[in-house]
Amino acid sequence: MDYLGIDMSCAIGSLRNGEFPEKDCLLPLISKLLGYCLVAASITVKLPQIMKIVQHKSVRGLSVVAFELEVVGYTISLAYCLHKSLPFSAFGEMAFLLIQALILVACIYYYSQPVPVTTWLRPLLYCAVAPTVIAGQINPTLFEALYASQHAIFLFARLPQIWKNFKNKSTGELSFLTFFMNFAGSIVRVFTSLQEKAPLSILTGFALGVITNGSILTQILLYSKPAPAKEKKGN
Repeated sequence: MDYLGIDMSCAIGSLRNGEFPEKDCLLPLISKLLGYCLVAASITVKLPQIMKIVQHKSVRGLSVVAFELEVVGYTISLAYCLHKSLPFSAFGEMAFLLIQALILVACIYYYSQPVPVTTWLRPLLYCAVAPTVIAGQINPTLFEALYASQHAIFLFARLPQIWKNFKNKSTGELSFLTFFMNFAGSIVRVFTSLQEKAPLSILTGFALGVITNGSILTQILLYSKPAPAKEKKGN
């Protein structure tokens, strides 16, 4: 009994016999289910951040380079997982995260007017190279090197934002909900990668995501300022 790549026969057979499924049967099932839940949840991960920017018409405290590098990292990660023919439940959220990351960068550009000409060169270069990378039409050795570099890309995508938060003692317009979901998603992906026996390079990337997203989430909690209490009017 197989649904969306999830083998249910083991668990259902055990339950029919009045037995609780064994660990070797249950863990892969949980991994698959968590994977698909994560893919479904990824559709809305960056929406809180996008809505906060649009609502306040401000990108205060946001590092443009950090979000641009995030787009590059998602592109490489998606392309590599497609190249390795991993099950959709193991990487599907990358497609949705990439789309939202592109919208997010567009919002940052829009609310950062005027944008220097040199800044526009980066998205033009991305549009020229990204289709070739996603299609996997590059040398396999280069592909492996490119994926290995994406760990550094994601790391450097977070470091400028972490440093900016620390320097300003403020997280500006960063969304708590978005980074909480990023953090939780990274933890889930570490678990599913172990169960899917994904390459070590993929597991390392998700582990770095736990550390960096956790750092920013901690900063949001530390630097958030309570809303000022409204003064009561005198009688």
